[in-house]
Amino acid sequence: MLIYLNCDMGESFGPWTLGEDRAMLGIVTSANIACGFHAGDPEVMYSTLSLAQANGVGAGAHPGFNDLQGFGRRQIIGDSPAHVERQIIYQIGALKALAESISYPLQHVKTHGALGNMAAEDAGLAMAVARAIRSVDRDLIMVVMPGMETEKAGEKLGLRLVREIYADRAYADNGNLLSRKLPGAVLHDPDQAAERILQMLDSQAILTVGGKRLPSRIDSICVHGDTPGAKEMAGRLRALLEYQGMTLAPMRQVIDAAV
Repeated sequence: MLIYLNCDMGESFGPWTLGEDRAMLGIVTSANIACGFHAGDPEVMYSTLSLAQANGVGAGAHPGFNDLQGFGRRQIIGDSPAHVERQIIYQIGALKALAESISYPLQHVKTHGALGNMAAEDAGLAMAVARAIRSVDRDLIMVVMPGMETEKAGEKLGLRLVREIYADRAYADNGNLLSRKLPGAVLHDPDQAAERILQMLDSQAILTVGGKRLPSRIDSICVHGDTPGAKEMAGRLRALLEYQGMTLAPMRQVIDAAV
């Protein structure tokens, strides 16, 4: 079984450092790099791309709401889907240009935080995300949560999709991530997280806090780079997946194998 392990990263800003990107790039196979709206800046974006290239890790854009103070995790209400679409185009374009400057093309796009959670349930926002990706480069892979509006939008526009689950987050009964405001939303125990991921992969279903099993195709696993203990969790998860006979690979290799 081919699967990819990815991490949200490049989320430092100026003198402020967040996450252990260098260590994580020695573990994961794909990197979702912040594009300057919720975190990151040109220097952080460039250095993260360069480190990904040096480690043979696939690079992708991680656009979010224009919300540095709230780290993109606050809902922005009132922007039209068309406005959000242009914001996403802007962010993908910025990272794509930096990636091309070092001859390391982007492979995918994955929305961040509140934008991703809202688009997963809002058909208009989901279509804005898909249109933005297609307008920049229709060969970019769209990372989606299984069974949600973003998956439907990507399929409708004919984009290549990767369906992702999270190692360090709990799921609500509708298949979306459980709100971080609720207890148990973020998982910190590496062994518990790894065991839960194996259960999901074995059953090809998302396990929710309410005990539901939502049948889903699963291509990828994400560990948030800003979660305390992310390096230990990612390392434990990779070791366990490889022990189970799975092959970890960059996202494009997973996609090409499925064609």
